[in-house]
Amino acid sequence: MVTPERFRTVPCPTYPEIRLAVLPGRRVAKMIEAAQPCAIHIATEGPLGWAARRWCRRRQLPFTTAYHTRFPEYVRARFRLPLGVSYAVMRRFHGAAARVMVATQGIEDELARRGFSHIGRWSRGVDTALFHPRPEARDADGPFAGLPRPIFLSVGRVAVEKNTEAFLALDLPGSKVVVGDGPQLAELKRRFPGVTFTGARFGEALARCYAAADVFVFPSRTDTFGLVLVEALASGLPVAAYPVAGPLDVIADSPAGVLSEDLRAACLQALAIAPEPCRAHAQTFSWQAATRQFVDNLTPFETGRRCAAA
Repeated sequence: MVTPERFRTVPCPTYPEIRLAVLPGRRVAKMIEAAQPCAIHIATEGPLGWAARRWCRRRQLPFTTAYHTRFPEYVRARFRLPLGVSYAVMRRFHGAAARVMVATQGIEDELARRGFSHIGRWSRGVDTALFHPRPEARDADGPFAGLPRPIFLSVGRVAVEKNTEAFLALDLPGSKVVVGDGPQLAELKRRFPGVTFTGARFGEALARCYAAADVFVFPSRTDTFGLVLVEALASGLPVAAYPVAGPLDVIADSPAGVLSEDLRAACLQALAIAPEPCRAHAQTFSWQAATRQFVDNLTPFETGRRCAAA
């Protein structure tokens, strides 16, 4: 694994919790050559990804990439840069890959319309041993004890591209809870003092938050998948979301959630959904299947073309 933690980094503009490696080219090359891999996968389009891509292209070695994030939409939301410009950069980055891995059919269709090719499926999995219904999480010592019910929960980065404000502005009964950190956190805390903001939660603490809520609200319109959707479902929590790529692919025609352009109506309708169909639907997303897809998508080097020889 070649990650920013192994390099000198600077904070990403407007997103300081994301660290960007500074001039990583030479060190990336040495790390790849030392590892002598038989296949290379580039996870993101950051400085490390561009350095690895350049290394592979110079040696005419195949590599795969993944389209995890709707980066052009995020850039437009933050800097008003036209989508056409960002997508041109994305097509250049991914265009040289032997396979571009995407999580859902919706994102595959969208990228194909925008001129991407060599697209393959890499779905997501959920840890159903960690995320599961926990009736005790709703007791007096649970994470949201004392909050009026129903509890509408949102989990994720608190950032403009996540559209968190659309959830917070809804007129809903009970309580709204946001679990997560991000560049919009201070602003939204100030504007919505009646909302409970817990900050980031991980592991057992996060799992208890899911299990203690009544409806999971996913206001994002830009996610390529939304793993938090599956974590919520595995916890027995029904989903309310917009009918866009991500929720459409995860929920599909299952009875585990309500998708509507009227997010408030979706939230209220989701209250009637029992935990059992949510949990059952989440169990169709296995890590075993996702891992098999990833391995099948890789493009190993031809015999005799190991990195050291190149």
